[in-house]
Amino acid sequence: MDISQAIAELKKTPGFTENVGMILVHNGVIRGWSRKDHKNVSAVEITPDHAKIQALCEEFQKRPGIFRAIAHAEGGVKHPGDDVLFIIVAGDIRENVKSALSDLLDRIKSEAVAKREVFA
Repeated sequence: MDISQAIAELKKTPGFTENVGMILVHNGVIRGWSRKDHKNVSAVEITPDHAKIQALCEEFQKRPGIFRAIAHAEGGVKHPGDDVLFIIVAGDIRENVKSALSDLLDRIKSEAVAKREVFA
C-alpha cells in the first residue's frame, strides 16, 4: 500500500471535508527480535485473513466520528524492516480517531493475522 496515494484517494471521497479533522496512520514493520524473548528473528511468516480485516474496518467505520478505516496486511515471508501492516483511520476529532486506530490495530493483530517467527 502506498500511504500517500491512499490518503490522496481518501481526500477525494465525498464527505471528506465535512467529516474529517484527523487522519492517523499505522505502518507496522518486522522487528529484528522477538517480542516474547528478544531472540533474533531472521524472518516472519505472515498469514492475514483479508476478509476479517475488511469486516473489522467496516465495523470501526460505524463508530461515532469515524469516516473511514482502511487496512492492508502483507502476507508471506517477510524480513526485518519489511512493511507488513498499514492502517489508516480518518475521523472528526482526535479522541475518536486515536482510540479507533489503537483498538483496530489490536483487533487486527489478535483476530485477523497469524504469524510464525523464524529465528536466526
